[in-house]
Amino acid sequence: MATADRLRKLLLTSEAAAEMDAPGSTDAAVLVPLFAREAELHAVLTERRGDLRRHAGEISFPGGRQDRPDEDLRVTALREAEEEIGLPRGAVELVGALPPTGTFVTSYRIYPFVGVIAPGHEWLPQPTEVEAVLELSLPALVRGYESKRLLGKGVPFKTPTYTVDGHFVWGATARIVEQLLERLEPVL
Repeated sequence: MATADRLRKLLLTSEAAAEMDAPGSTDAAVLVPLFAREAELHAVLTERRGDLRRHAGEISFPGGRQDRPDEDLRVTALREAEEEIGLPRGAVELVGALPPTGTFVTSYRIYPFVGVIAPGHEWLPQPTEVEAVLELSLPALVRGYESKRLLGKGVPFKTPTYTVDGHFVWGATARIVEQLLERLEPVL
């Protein structure tokens, strides 16, 4: 099983990720919470409510924009995870980061931070934003990979996708998952 130290060696440091750039005009951060269950790493994601104005019904990692322009993006990721799924900041051991990912429609530059948590959390989804909290095993995500051609605003584009138990992950979240799985491949 991958330990926090082993994961740390496979991921970028927060500083190295901060020096990287991606398309987008607004900085945002997500937390990629990982935990071990039955000898497999699992990631915690959210299914957004279907009635939201932006990204309705999509699957994403907990996260959002900075509260202040000078807010450390790690703080942003931890705060948003606490607000969206009830994951206490103190229950997360940050072990690294992934390259930033841009969103095309909303122009966010998303900085993903990876944290290790204990299994068995009781999730408290933020009712106005989160429909469900998902715990997806990384090996299941690997098996659910498919490169697909999708339509966005009438324009076809090719993107990585992941389907696990009927949950369809695409867009920026799928690109973050792709980076995560590539980096953690030695421990999967």
